[in-house]
Amino acid sequence: MTNKIENINVVIYARYSCSGQREESIEGQLKVCHEYAIKNNLTIIHEYIDKALTGRSDDRPQFLQMIEDSKKREFQAVLVYAIDRFSRNMYKTMYYEDKLEKNKVYLISATEIFDNTATGKFCKHMMMGNAQYYSDNLSQRVTIGLQLNAEKGIMNGGIAPFGYKFVEQKLEIDEDTAPYVKRIFQMYADGKKCTDIIEYLNAHGLRTAKGCEFGRNSLHTIFNNRKYIGEFKYGDVVIPDCVPRIIDDDLFNQVANILVKNKHNAGHNKAKVDYLLTTKLFCGHCKSPMVGISGTSKYKKTYYYYSCNEFRKKNCKKRNVRKDLIENLVVSKCLEMLTDDNISKIAKEIIKENKKDNDNANIKYIKKQMNKNQQQQANLIESLSMCNIDTVRKSIFDKIEKLQIAYSELEKELSIERLKNIELTENDILFFLNRFKNGNIDDIKYRKALIDIFVKSIYLYDDKVTIIFNVDNISVTIDDVILDKINKSSKNLYSNSSVVPHIKSLKPMI
Repeated sequence: MTNKIENINVVIYARYSCSGQREESIEGQLKVCHEYAIKNNLTIIHEYIDKALTGRSDDRPQFLQMIEDSKKREFQAVLVYAIDRFSRNMYKTMYYEDKLEKNKVYLISATEIFDNTATGKFCKHMMMGNAQYYSDNLSQRVTIGLQLNAEKGIMNGGIAPFGYKFVEQKLEIDEDTAPYVKRIFQMYADGKKCTDIIEYLNAHGLRTAKGCEFGRNSLHTIFNNRKYIGEFKYGDVVIPDCVPRIIDDDLFNQVANILVKNKHNAGHNKAKVDYLLTTKLFCGHCKSPMVGISGTSKYKKTYYYYSCNEFRKKNCKKRNVRKDLIENLVVSKCLEMLTDDNISKIAKEIIKENKKDNDNANIKYIKKQMNKNQQQQANLIESLSMCNIDTVRKSIFDKIEKLQIAYSELEKELSIERLKNIELTENDILFFLNRFKNGNIDDIKYRKALIDIFVKSIYLYDDKVTIIFNVDNISVTIDDVILDKINKSSKNLYSNSSVVPHIKSLKPMI
């Protein structure tokens, strides 16, 4: 490569990247190249220009076209403003320069002086290496900067999720839409179908973060967005408590578990097996929900387990556990909670909750919306008295009618919320709980009721299990012979050569 070639045809190659450069930089490159060509008696026959494309990649249309055109031998050199405009990747620079030289085409820099001596080639390679170092270093600094922003809660672009808004590049709770986030999470946890929730959101005139009507995909995006529990992820880094929380962990995990359950049940009319710990059992290692699975041996015998949801994705090493063994353990511990003292505590706690002000968060929000609705109606009615234009009056009447329909819907929602607060006496509760003392331990409904009433959550490790009860948040950790029995049973089953090699599949059964 040399800068002393004269009286030949050349083409100019210019580009600018999308990081901090503008299209005007192309004009500057061309100006310097044209001045260089005039000074050195070079004839420019064409310009190849790539806009907003990085020099780290060779996926540049004009660049590749120039390499292809070099085969025609219509030009003898490629003129660039500087080596880094040709490429910022040292290997690719040398690769494509070699392609050009095979076609008797040379690479000329208008701002750097090289010749074909050993020293000149050494300097050229130094400049190539420097261009790549700059590019790699810039990429690294950008990545570090974005990660530091994420750790500070500063969002690196994007759209604020439904329920949030951007305030100085940080996510803040949107008071107008956040209550709807809570509402739909609770609706789904209470067994509402996605179609019902979608209809509810669209009927209230709500739109997704992108301004579209809600659909199944947008709803699932919300249910899987961990920002709602305060968590933010950038790359492989997970930052807890980085954004304001809207949903508590229990409700989020409950919804996540139902999503898994419904996904596995797609196409199945009815689950054949009741997994009693679904939505309450979590992996102690990665805290993911544990779900029910089954496996069939060559003898057509079916085995039932709980498996970590992340284990099935190969992201966790938690062993599967036999369904009957872990459920029996939990049920037995629930029965131990049925002491007179605990029954009395539960009864008093329920009465205490029922005596609280009925205006829970949802009721307060609905009332606020009703007051806002009435104020809007009042303002429109006042406008009618001052308006004599028929078309405008008709428009006002239409708005009032829509507000009245919305008010009726709000009244229905308020009634539903108030119905949730059932008045119970302490004697009613004591009678109900005492019946559990003499229940049939083999009755699936009885076992399910025990778990639903007493168990808040269960965390299963390989060497212990921790059960958190609803009674005063009592936590019980079991690591004695009972748990050893569970683990040994699972190990023996896995090591049994007549079973393991012939398990057809692990099919979700929840």
